Amino acid sequence: LCRGGVWVWTRWAEVGWVMKAAQQLMKVFVTRRIPKDGLQALSESGICNIQQWDSDEPVPKEELLKGVIGAHGLYCMLSDKIDHEVLQAAGPNLKVISTLSVGFDHLSIDEIKKRGIRVGYTPDVLTDATAELTVALLLATSRRLMEATEEVKNGGWTTWKPLWMCGYGLSGSTVGIVGLGRIGLAIAQRLKPFGVRKFIYTGRQPRPEAAAQIQGEYVPLNKLAEESDFVVISCSFSPETKDMCNADLFSKMKKTAIFINTSRGAVVNQDDLYQALSAGQIAAAGLDVTVPEPLPTDHPLLSLKNCVILPHIGSATYATRNTMSVLTANNLLAGLKGEQMPSELKL
Repeated sequence: LCRGGVWVWTRWAEVGWVMKAAQQLMKVFVTRRIPKDGLQALSESGICNIQQWDSDEPVPKEELLKGVIGAHGLYCMLSDKIDHEVLQAAGPNLKVISTLSVGFDHLSIDEIKKRGIRVGYTPDVLTDATAELTVALLLATSRRLMEATEEVKNGGWTTWKPLWMCGYGLSGSTVGIVGLGRIGLAIAQRLKPFGVRKFIYTGRQPRPEAAAQIQGEYVPLNKLAEESDFVVISCSFSPETKDMCNADLFSKMKKTAIFINTSRGAVVNQDDLYQALSAGQIAAAGLDVTVPEPLPTDHPLLSLKNCVILPHIGSATYATRNTMSVLTANNLLAGLKGEQMPSELKL
């Protein structure tokens, strides 16, 4: 009996310890189904009680508001609007928001800063994947690959014709890059072997060290529009860049110019782009980002043969998304522990 009594006491002690440990775990709300390595990093940390919206589709606002209640950490996506209402619902426990993205315009930064919440993001890991996708989109648009594929399927391909399905090549061209940051430079480095004659770029300020790697010349935006055969948008979103690519810009571009945007949809005035494309003011456009996302299937841009639109897949390689998920988890865990994050957004 004594041994039995000791055993029972020991078992209850273990149960009590487990219950106490569970109470000390910090609540983390994950707003989407994520790559397994990211979730594993959270679960193996031993400091998290994970609640997750386990779907590939975005968490509905009402579920987000319920999920964040009492959370110490929030693991979110670019498509989750983290505004005053969400922060209020989370309450004073919220210490860190970690977003699986480079962009952070979905976060109400002023409100977050006011509450002393730290923010983690993923600025470096998707550079190569996005640059590769940009080159693919540029080639698909300039060489009319989507149109050509459709002609094969619908019987439009009858025989070889000298002028049929002709597009524009990179060899001997001038490429203008708006935003020569990490991704902008990586795009230019990948385009250079195609025989580009000249790179020009613009941005808030000259970037001589980056430009030297591609022999790029810093020019005003209007000059870039006038001289470029390919205009590639790779800048960050801000109040200054909102609707920067508008009717005025398109009117200055060559009629043979190709316009590519893989940065943020709000940088482009899509109504003005539609008018420029449909009127033949510019030759073609390729977009990986739009407003809104997803773009409605009846949107006028989707009716144009000279406009290629992708569903925001710039970082969509297995390796990149997995690395992003782990970095997002590590940012969150560091924030919960009060340690230095691998990639913290300085507010």
